[in-house]
Amino acid sequence: MQQRVLPAIFKNFLGNSPQWYKYTILAFLLLNPILFQLNPYIAGWVLVLEFIFTLAMALKCYPLQPGGLLAIEAMFIGMTSAGQVEHEIVQNVDVILLLIFMVAGIYFMKDLLLYIFTKLVVSVRSKTVLSLSFTLAAAFLSAFLDALTVMAVVIAVAMGFYSIYHKVASGKDSCSEHDINDDNQVRPVNRQELEEFRAFLRNLLMHASIGTALGGVCTMVGEPQNLIIAERAGWFFGEFFFRMLPITLPVMIAGVATTILLEKTKTFGYGAKLPVPIHTILSEHAKKLEKKRTTRDKVNLAIQAVIAVWLIIGLALHLATVGLIGLSVIIFATASAGIIEEHQLGKAFEEALPFTALLCVFFSIVAVIIDQHLFTPVISWVLTFEGQLQLVMFFIANGLLSMVSDNVFVGTVYINEVAAALEAGQISRDQFDLLAVAINTGTNLPSVATPNGQAAFLFLLTSTLAPVLRLSYGRMVFMALPYTIVLTVVGLSMTLFSLSDMTELLYQWGLIQHHSGGLPGSLGGH
Repeated sequence: MQQRVLPAIFKNFLGNSPQWYKYTILAFLLLNPILFQLNPYIAGWVLVLEFIFTLAMALKCYPLQPGGLLAIEAMFIGMTSAGQVEHEIVQNVDVILLLIFMVAGIYFMKDLLLYIFTKLVVSVRSKTVLSLSFTLAAAFLSAFLDALTVMAVVIAVAMGFYSIYHKVASGKDSCSEHDINDDNQVRPVNRQELEEFRAFLRNLLMHASIGTALGGVCTMVGEPQNLIIAERAGWFFGEFFFRMLPITLPVMIAGVATTILLEKTKTFGYGAKLPVPIHTILSEHAKKLEKKRTTRDKVNLAIQAVIAVWLIIGLALHLATVGLIGLSVIIFATASAGIIEEHQLGKAFEEALPFTALLCVFFSIVAVIIDQHLFTPVISWVLTFEGQLQLVMFFIANGLLSMVSDNVFVGTVYINEVAAALEAGQISRDQFDLLAVAINTGTNLPSVATPNGQAAFLFLLTSTLAPVLRLSYGRMVFMALPYTIVLTVVGLSMTLFSLSDMTELLYQWGLIQHHSGGLPGSLGGH
């Protein structure tokens, strides 16, 4: 009996993840208590590296389970306490509310977003203009909404278009059942067109993914770590935007220029055009949908547009915390659309809650870093540099770690340590503000290098559409490479040469203000 039970337990453990991965996690769990007894500092660093490993291997197993086991063990063996973990979660409650309510709120505005992106694909014939439209639309939406939701909409549009053509290419009518993964049904005459269509959709998806990064770095709601940084610094929406502007504006211009250059030169897998027969099929389908749209559907679109305006105004004027504004969007959108049943509401929270749970595990690891003083030597070393060079070192340190880890985790750890340095009197408040800009841009820009670094990239890679379009991990890294180089070089150059001077100009123009003393309230406390 025992011979059967143990293999069954091991098979259930972490599900379908590879056996070597399961053995690795078990080895981590066995190693940590021993190391902690020998040297708590080294054990703490090993735990951080183990957690980063679970993030890097997200395609093998969602990090919540292995990362959560590591975090729970850390509390049991005394690396941190449940009280410290709770303190970190409470301190970052606005980020939790952002993920829960804002993502769900945007779920109920998908009709409007789908309408916008569908119009773009059908109406714009120039591939360069279309690519720019996807990049800029994704950037603008991600600056005010959640990047994951924006990416989900783009994926839904691409999946819809692909399935429409795949049915036609397979000789099926629009109403029949069809497997888009089965290319054996595709008629030989259509196979070349299908490959061109795949390349075309890959281009748009990658441009949109980069767009979410370009827009996400600009505002305090663009990425979860932005909100954490803004809270630590005591910045509201407008001040955050203007403080980032010396770096984000040149980076945005460089990103747009890169999009144009890639489409014109047709390098790194870009430049694929939409075949004329496929455009005709998609246009006709869009016209059919337009005819089927009822008065009620049109009213819903108009109301969603009004809610979008309220969302932007509410965030810009900081009328309430981001999570509460997201909750208001849920209430307005569902009330106006007649969505009143509990199970209809539940679907909206499916995308956000797993990541919300993972974020709480992040804060457990952050609690270990604080209690074991893991980053103190690193931060102390970086703080030995002065002026612009100090900013550059923070940008590089955040950027390199964000390429392989999650930028929420990296940004949270570094801003906590810099806040502690400010409280200890190691740096001035003005230097803290500049370092906060370097940390935010460092976590957001170089992280486009890999799907691990950007949640929107990882979401795309793990979607059902990626294998259909032959969008592998390696291909995503290759297609993102020119953007990685350009965004990193421009961001680093602006940090080194113009951040301090431009920030001083912003002070003089009254767009931002000097903050005296320490951090507001208890934000800097640990």
